[in-house]
Amino acid sequence: MKKLLIWLAGILIALLAAVLCIWGGEIRTLSTVKSVGGNEYLYCMEYKAAYDLDDVIAHDIDQNSELLDYITGRIGKGLPIKMKSAQVADENGELGTFNCTSFQAAKADGSGFWYGRNYDYFKNPTMVTVSRPRKGYASVACSDMSHFGYSLEKLPTSFVKKLSCLAAIYAPVDGINEKGLCTSIMALPKQASQQDTPKHDVGTTVIMRLWLDRCATVDEALALLSTVDVLHDATVGSGYHYMVADASGDCAVVEFDKEDGWKTMVVRKEAGANSMLVTNHLLSPKYRTDEPDEAVGNPHSRSWWRYDTAKAYLDAHDGVLTLEQAQECLSQVHWKDFVWDTGTVEDTQFSNVYDQKAMTLDLRNWNDYGTTVHFAL
Repeated sequence: MKKLLIWLAGILIALLAAVLCIWGGEIRTLSTVKSVGGNEYLYCMEYKAAYDLDDVIAHDIDQNSELLDYITGRIGKGLPIKMKSAQVADENGELGTFNCTSFQAAKADGSGFWYGRNYDYFKNPTMVTVSRPRKGYASVACSDMSHFGYSLEKLPTSFVKKLSCLAAIYAPVDGINEKGLCTSIMALPKQASQQDTPKHDVGTTVIMRLWLDRCATVDEALALLSTVDVLHDATVGSGYHYMVADASGDCAVVEFDKEDGWKTMVVRKEAGANSMLVTNHLLSPKYRTDEPDEAVGNPHSRSWWRYDTAKAYLDAHDGVLTLEQAQECLSQVHWKDFVWDTGTVEDTQFSNVYDQKAMTLDLRNWNDYGTTVHFAL
């Protein structure tokens, strides 16, 4: 009996060692998933598992379903793990597009720049992911957890239910890295980039993870962008443009020309300007208009009103703000129980201000402007 027990103990130890060897990083990551400040719809996680962005690029992943299949393949390592998005398209095969505001503004104390960002969408839980890859820059990034299967009714309340949180590393919607580079994404209805050259494809959020992991400046981000094709998932009916800004104050908006093979269009911050702003309509000179136009943006989200309102606030302060003023600028254009024509209710899921010198994030979740949660690398 004693020998049998010793033999069984040896088997168990060997199995445990094998599990830790195969899934050690994932297990350590999931052990860090927790709600923040008692808020059951705001989570944070420190990503400790290995991931390979070169492998992602080599797979030419350009649809959300393909990305989730890739992620589950890496996590499962042969086991039949399933993961799917909680987002649901309407009868026309389109998703309600999220509507966002982003800006860079100089800090009032002269020490650098703020990067402000509202993420306006339907009520979903939020994930803040801290990543310190072996090859790449450390970062803090936010994700909409509905992108990888969560909702108000489905939350990571157990170890098994936390598994899908591992997808967050590939699905940032905004973030900052240790060099002070910030980026965010804004929706553009019916403008899903379909770049098609011999270069490898990357999807909607993977390009942002690449920027956060590999770029310290706007110029580096644009150089990296030129090495890949950006493809937005055409099955959801929406396209996107991006803002990227660095700690020196350089800032640019990246867009795609639907009339010319989805070629990249870049709008740079004006020389000498303290601030730059973007909402949900194109800023490139070829398409830019001061009047709401469905061909270039989202009038239903009041994109032009939000742009004009935030710009007026920035201009009134010459683009130079305190933290409280940066938060107030975002507050002036946030959504609270905004009802679409379909009856769907939209809110500002989170409102973020990044400090590009200190590499910190001050987050306010779901219009709770009395509570700011601070994150730092």
